[in-house]
Amino acid sequence: MKNQLTESINNLIKLVEDVDFHSRVEESIRVISSCLNNGHSFLVFGNGGSASDALHISGELVGRFNHNREALNVVCLNSNVTVLTAWSNDFGYDSVFSRQIEAHASEGSVVMALSTSGNSPSVVKALKAAKAKKLFTVAMTGQGGGNCAPYADILLDVPSIVTPRIQEMHLPIYHYMCSEIEKRCIGKS
Repeated sequence: MKNQLTESINNLIKLVEDVDFHSRVEESIRVISSCLNNGHSFLVFGNGGSASDALHISGELVGRFNHNREALNVVCLNSNVTVLTAWSNDFGYDSVFSRQIEAHASEGSVVMALSTSGNSPSVVKALKAAKAKKLFTVAMTGQGGGNCAPYADILLDVPSIVTPRIQEMHLPIYHYMCSEIEKRCIGKS
């Protein structure tokens, strides 16, 4: 346990010291806040543990994080079980998120994908679909961004290739993002 905790702490320290990463997070917050303040949708999604993180993000922003405020227009694309299972059964899982981007995104929407490897076919295909619609894209991944990297306007890749360590770093990042987005959206419709 000591080794695992030490590894986690060392990874977080790398994030603390990475000024370029901080800039990318701040730019993501600015773009997402602007999207929401202008009445557009913020679409977030992932698979497995990243699906749980996407649900967590949408819950914090639709509901509340630190402040009581108006709901924000955040849609978690992995939350609708009927769409996920019907579309996957009939057409395959790889297009389950890109199909929903087609349904829910419009000019001004922002898309945020979470993938520890950055190589999930359904996530990559969704980012490609978002780019084809000229939407702004953010990808939160492990080191290097994998196949998601070329389709992300902002790549938030954390310094690890180990899935649990990546997930441990994603949580404080998106909690910070939710806090800052909420501050910038209070009192806005």
